[in-house]
Amino acid sequence: MQYNVFLKLLLFLLIPLQWMNAQDTIPPGQAVDTTVIDTVVIRKEQFKVKNIRRGVNLTSPFISFKQTKPLTQNLKKFRIPSFWERINKIGINLSEVAFVNWNAGGNNAVSALGTARFARNYKFRYIQWDNELQFRYGINAQEGRKIRKTDDAIRLTSTFGYRRDTISNWYYSAKASFNTQFSNGFKYPDRTTPISRFMAPGYSFLGAGASYISKNQKFNLYISPITQKSTFVLDQDLADKGAFGVQKAVLDTDGTIIQEGENIFLEFGFLITNNWETEVAKNTNMRHRLSLYTDYLSSFGNVDVDWELNFDLKVNKYINASIGTHIIYDDDILFDEQKNENGVVTDPGEPRIQFKQLLGVGIAYDF
Repeated sequence: MQYNVFLKLLLFLLIPLQWMNAQDTIPPGQAVDTTVIDTVVIRKEQFKVKNIRRGVNLTSPFISFKQTKPLTQNLKKFRIPSFWERINKIGINLSEVAFVNWNAGGNNAVSALGTARFARNYKFRYIQWDNELQFRYGINAQEGRKIRKTDDAIRLTSTFGYRRDTISNWYYSAKASFNTQFSNGFKYPDRTTPISRFMAPGYSFLGAGASYISKNQKFNLYISPITQKSTFVLDQDLADKGAFGVQKAVLDTDGTIIQEGENIFLEFGFLITNNWETEVAKNTNMRHRLSLYTDYLSSFGNVDVDWELNFDLKVNKYINASIGTHIIYDDDILFDEQKNENGVVTDPGEPRIQFKQLLGVGIAYDF
């Protein structure tokens, strides 16, 4: 009995295998049908899994906007990349002190300093062209006296550089700069005789040399062995006195002007300038500008110094604080002029170091 059952089971397994082999075998001489038939497979919808094993995460295929939050800032429109860098910044710094029944004494005072900076810098492969325009004007109003000027400057610079390859940071450069002031300057409390005016003085530098400019354009060192410096004194009264180095007027024995003073004083010398901007601490930026010039013809080795160092402390997007110093030394600017009883200058004076310090809190806006 057991033998019959085993035999039947063996036949049951062998017969389908023989039939499949017979179906897969192509008789010799018979053509092969190579017709391709597209097959459409219709899958049934899968049943939802009821028993979920521990540790399995299922994602929902549905999209919901219930947890979506609105944007806090407007989307910025796409702009075509430009090789120009634009800087537009204006600001005002204020300082104020007020007293009411103050036993220690004091005068109420308000000081304001307005600044503006505009820059257009171009950089593409071998060429870099930097242009910057700065304005500064400050006043002080104190109880019991008239308004006084505390700062006054107009400065324009343009530097064009060309390099031989895109790896080097050294450029063949040509630089032009100009600076003057807005309004009259006085030696207070005297308000009748100005000691400086618009374009008296005015300084311009024009020369060529080499520049080292970092990749982030925050460090710029310019060296020019051929630079012409022009000093303009367009106020004839100051020109007749020989102010700021120009040739003064020729007088007779009675003090009458025979020949008026010159309005332009030209020099030819060596110029080094350096501009550097960096973040020394969080929300604290340092701006450094240095200019060194010496004349080949009249006083080689006697260096004119113009150095500014400023720290900008950022409180938020609009409010900041500024700490700065400005040092100037120019042997053509003389102090403590001495005159005799007839008004004739007996001692033209001597050059001195000029120093200015600034501390203020204000508002700045970039656009």
